Amino acid sequence: MHTPLPSDAPPVGLLLAAGFSRRFGAQNKLLQPLPNGECMAVVAARSLITALPHSVAVIRANVPELSAALKALGLIVVECGEQEQVMADSLKLGLNTVLTAFPQYAGVVIALADMPFIQPQTIQHVANALAQHPLVQPVMAGKPGHPVGFSRALIPELLRVEGDQGAREVVRAHQAQSIHIACEDPGIFRDIDTPADLK
Repeated sequence: MHTPLPSDAPPVGLLLAAGFSRRFGAQNKLLQPLPNGECMAVVAARSLITALPHSVAVIRANVPELSAALKALGLIVVECGEQEQVMADSLKLGLNTVLTAFPQYAGVVIALADMPFIQPQTIQHVANALAQHPLVQPVMAGKPGHPVGFSRALIPELLRVEGDQGAREVVRAHQAQSIHIACEDPGIFRDIDTPADLK
C-alpha cells in the first residue's frame, strides 16, 4: 500500500527500463557497471527517485536482480509481459501503473534507464516547471534533452501512442506549449547504446 499523494504533490517519476538493448549485444546493458561499479539502471533510478520520491520503473520480465535493486531504492516496479514488445507498450504500462498507484499525480517526468548521468537537480527543475507548463524539457546550449515532463492533461495523449516512437510524437505536437529549462548538465544528452559508450 503506497501513501496517497497530497493534492499539491509533485509529479511522479517514470523510469523506462524495458528495452531490448539490441545494439549493445548479448548482455543486458542496464545491468552493466558504470565506472563507479554500480549498474547503469540503478544509477539512473537513484537520480530519479532522489528528485521525485514517488517513482515507477518499467522493466522486462525475468530480470530479478534489476527488479530487486530498483525496489530496494523505493521505486514501484512493474514488468512487461511477452506481449509487450514495443516502446509504446512499456510507456502505457508505466503510465497506467502511475494512475493506479498515485491517482492524485500532478504529472509525470519520464526518464530513460540508459541515461544514467542526468543530475537529480535537473530532474527536479523539470518537475517544478510542470506546475505552470504542460510540457517541459531541459536544454543545454540550445539543444533539448531528457528527461521530459508531461502535465496530467497530456497523459491521455501519451496513452494513445503506438509503436517505437514512445512519447516523441506528443512532444512534437505540443512544442508551441512547451517550456525549455536551461541547465549545465551534459547528462541530458548522454545515452548508452553500445559497450563503447560505457568508456
